[in-house]
Amino acid sequence: MTVRDVFEMRRQGRIEEAYAAIRLIYKEDKGAYASIAMFWTAYDMLKQRLHEDKVDEAVKICLALERMMPNVPDHDGRAKNALSRCKSLVDAKKHRQTLAEEGPEHMRMGVWGEELAAAYLREKGYVILERDWHSGHRDIDIIARKNDTIVFVEVKTRHDRVVADPLQAVNSKKLHNLRLAINHYISYHHIDAHVRFDVITVVGQLASSNPEINHIEDIPLYTGFQRRY
Repeated sequence: MTVRDVFEMRRQGRIEEAYAAIRLIYKEDKGAYASIAMFWTAYDMLKQRLHEDKVDEAVKICLALERMMPNVPDHDGRAKNALSRCKSLVDAKKHRQTLAEEGPEHMRMGVWGEELAAAYLREKGYVILERDWHSGHRDIDIIARKNDTIVFVEVKTRHDRVVADPLQAVNSKKLHNLRLAINHYISYHHIDAHVRFDVITVVGQLASSNPEINHIEDIPLYTGFQRRY
């Protein structure tokens, strides 16, 4: 097994295998190439552990990345930014857990709905790339990938449809803010792929065992994209 093999496994999305392989390599080789592979594979693993709600493991990986950082070649600052992102992801996950357990009911509803939406997407074959991604005061609930398409997902959760359909909350102002946030993400990550905007609505009582989940695909965001659909 070589470092090149590890990068190929990362490219194929075989994160667990890549992480196990690079840990063995890194024990014997702490050169620049192996250090870079170790850093980025651990970064992938941290995000996966957060998606699995294994926060304690993610915290350990984040601390390991921080210890590694001085030995990782980082001419363009990407590793430093990734480490900062790791810390933000861990803090955000802890905050979400606190809200889910102790927050006001409307916040607990929102967290519950987003967790259901993420689980639904995984069951449908999507790979979750980001949760609660922020661009200033604007946010994108879920960013996922399916095949060659990057999917930006807004999640709306309601107790019922008596007062308003959850889809009605995605108004023109919200669409405008989402368009700006999506453009930022595309630019920041140099995305050159087919992109799509979806909405998932969740209707049901908090922690209900049979909520109504509705997935509306390919909603137009009008103008302003840097990439074409």
